[in-house]
Amino acid sequence: MEAVRDLLAEGRFHESSVEQVAERAGISRATLYQHFRSRIELVDEMCDAFDANPALLALRDTVVLDDPHAALDETIANTVAFWSSEDAVLEQLYGVAAVDQAARDLVDRQRADRRGEMKRLARRLKLAGVLRSGVGQTSALTLLMLLTSYESYRELREAGLGEREVTKTLRETAHRQLLDQR
Repeated sequence: MEAVRDLLAEGRFHESSVEQVAERAGISRATLYQHFRSRIELVDEMCDAFDANPALLALRDTVVLDDPHAALDETIANTVAFWSSEDAVLEQLYGVAAVDQAARDLVDRQRADRRGEMKRLARRLKLAGVLRSGVGQTSALTLLMLLTSYESYRELREAGLGEREVTKTLRETAHRQLLDQR
């Protein structure tokens, strides 16, 4: 997996063969093929490694916080922390998703997982009665998906914002657009 991560961070994974990954890992091609039959399986393993990321683990626990405002803030902070901690790898995977099936599968799985978490949060905000007048659960989900997307994170980073500034900007936007400011 270290070889896959390195190739991704260098922007070379999408053009690398399984044989080149084996060479980079210092193992034989046969050994690699005993464990992984394809590049897709290598990326699948990367996806499993992401599941152990501390920010992603924390993200899954935030929706159940007692305070819905804190749940919203922590969800955004943990999402930004995850994007930031995996940025070098994700930038490559998202960049080649249009032409690389393995990368596209990973991006699709990440979006589906994030959508599930954001649905839970939108439902939690609605049930707590903290959504602005006229903002329903579907609208809340739509905005949460936009605010927590990797693409939004990258745009804000490209605009020169650091991780803390990205988190602050997204939190402020979420509060203004979603929450009743009584």
